[in-house]
Amino acid sequence: MSGNELEIIRNNIKYYRKEKNFTQEKLSEISGISKDYLSEIERGKKSPSLKRLIIIANALNIELYKLCYADNNLN
Repeated sequence: MSGNELEIIRNNIKYYRKEKNFTQEKLSEISGISKDYLSEIERGKKSPSLKRLIIIANALNIELYKLCYADNNLN
């Protein structure tokens, strides 16, 4: 993935997490992904695998494509 694609994904994760009123800690509990790793994803320090993106999308109760879609209203 390019830097731009990663930026879209991390912004969308943060957007949908906040839309659900989830803290990183709450998303961590639901997804089973550590809070530190989620923080690193949102800050652009880590690049999530497809498997982790699926887990995050499921935890947020959204379709996977929504994490990858560039919508000017979100980013």
